Amino acid sequence: MEKAVPETYDKYIKAITDIGRAITSDLYLEDILKLIVMVTAKVTGVEICSLWLVDESQKPPVIRLQATQAIDQAYVKDRSLNMNEGIVGFVTSNKKPLIVKDVLKEPLFKEKEMARKLGLISMVSVPLQVKDEKVIGVLNCFTAVLHDFSETEVNLIKAVANQAAIAILNTELIVKTKVIQEELETRKVVERAKEILMHQRSMKADEAYRWLQKRSMDSRKSMRDVAEAILLSEELGYYSSIPHAIK
Repeated sequence: MEKAVPETYDKYIKAITDIGRAITSDLYLEDILKLIVMVTAKVTGVEICSLWLVDESQKPPVIRLQATQAIDQAYVKDRSLNMNEGIVGFVTSNKKPLIVKDVLKEPLFKEKEMARKLGLISMVSVPLQVKDEKVIGVLNCFTAVLHDFSETEVNLIKAVANQAAIAILNTELIVKTKVIQEELETRKVVERAKEILMHQRSMKADEAYRWLQKRSMDSRKSMRDVAEAILLSEELGYYSSIPHAIK
């Protein structure tokens, strides 16, 4: 792997630009993560690039391997580490890059057998950080030869990692926004269906809601599907056929 020099800055700038485009694209998070590792591996010339993300849905949180451009099954298998475990745990906790000249001699490196099999030797591990310095993940770059990562290389990889963090958070925000919008729309539809049931069947609000729940379970359809069927039947003037319309 050649050390970064001013003439190669354009490669890193292009990498940041490519990832930046993903921020405003319609790509899903999985696609963006793949783009990040592929672009990073290409511009740095490393053997393997991998991206780990903190999973706060687990209690306690863990950090999971989410993307890599490697195709070897030994590397792409589902893997996760505790927040204070291994190199990714160290980088996440300390919020700073870690350079390892030889992973086979590094006590923090947990997967020496895999490194031997794939011929991985040197690595740099960089945190994915946002403006408030919160670490949301780690970007790892491995070489197949002994390599001294220069300060310039590390800084450029950090720039790519930080841009990647923005893209990831932006995508998660978009997904959350869509989920919230869908939840609000579902509530509106269900409330309208309840009103129809309350009016047509002289039900109380809680009775109408329980009716919707039971119909949802019996028909194995979502509450929204059941509610929309009621709205459609009412709109078409076929209210009496509502129970039969939801099968």
